[in-house]
Order: sequence, then structure tokens, then C-alpha cells
Amino acid sequence: MLKVGLTGGIGSGKSTVSKILKDMGIKVIDADIIAREVLEKYKDVKKDIRNNFGEKFFDENDQLKRRVLGNYIFQSEEKRKILETILMPYIKKEIFLSLKKLEDEGEKIAILDAPILIEQGLHKYMDKNILVWVGEEIQIKRVRERDKMSEEEVIRRIKSQMNLEDKKMYADFLVDNSKGISNTKKQVNKILIFLKMTRENNEKN
Repeated sequence: MLKVGLTGGIGSGKSTVSKILKDMGIKVIDADIIAREVLEKYKDVKKDIRNNFGEKFFDENDQLKRRVLGNYIFQSEEKRKILETILMPYIKKEIFLSLKKLEDEGEKIAILDAPILIEQGLHKYMDKNILVWVGEEIQIKRVRERDKMSEEEVIRRIKSQMNLEDKKMYADFLVDNSKGISNTKKQVNKILIFLKMTRENNEKN
């Protein structure tokens, strides 16, 4: 199975590209969904979050206030690193289990959609990696409109991730998502054709 990483910065449109691939019949593993699932699957996760950040980040139904915690940890790289240390071992475990399951089911290509694919070194386990790119001004505009955040909050979140320009050196394919959905779809289609050809050549060899 050809394993393909998909990443981008906040507001770059990674989720849009992920949906295009799903609509084309490609299986996508969403690291954000896995991150939510590990909170319920592994009891130690909530316990460790409570011990490190306090009860105030949980509601009356014991659900994590993700937006509140996000606003809190993005003010400090140290706090963000603590949360990543708690979550990432479980997230990585579930990602690799999901990839193995798809491979066992006979899938030819699988996409791992992960915002911090490169930061966490997950790109090294992929056969190819796709970066969804836009300029920072577009990132800020999109996130402000989508999440109703202040410009300061958005910039803080952008800065918490590796710069999109720096991510380019780790990517095999670049999708410029700043020119409209039809243009993005054309780029994704070309990449998918190449990936299918690569998979077929690997199979022959």
C-alpha cells in the first residue's frame, strides 16, 4: 500500500484537499479525528490533561473544552509541548493501527491527513508527502472568518506550527490552494494520477 502524508498550515485548506481525495475514492486517515477518539479510548489521557492543566478545561459531561484549551496552550510553547507529549504516543499508535488495517483490507493508496505531520516526524513513514500551501495573508483571513478569532490569536496559532515555506523541503507535491476550488481539484487530480502510476509500477517490480 502506498502511504501518502497530507499536511498544511491552519487555514491552508488541507481539509478541502482531504475531501477532494475522499470524493475520488481514496481512504483518508484523519489525525484530528484520531486525537478526539483517543480522549475516550484511553482513560489516562484525560487524567494526564487534568493533572497538567486543571479541571477547568472539562465541562459537566467530562468532555474536553478543546477550543478553550487550544486558546490556552497556544499562548505558550512549553504548554503546547506538554499537551503533545500527553497525546502523541496514543495518536501515533492509532495512526499506525489504522494504516495497517487499510493495508490488510487491500487498499492500494491511503492518505494520512495530519496538521503536524512533519513536526512529529510522521512524514518519514510515508512513501510520498503532499503540502497544501497558501500565503500567510490568506491563512489569517480564512481562519479569522471561519473561527471568529482575533488576528493576534490566529497569528499565534500559525507561529506554533512550522512555517509553510520551510515545510516545502519535505514535500514531494505542492498544492497551491489560493486560486479557487477548480484549480485545486486539477492539481489534486494530477497528483493522484501520478500516485496511482507509482503504485502500479511498485506492484510490477
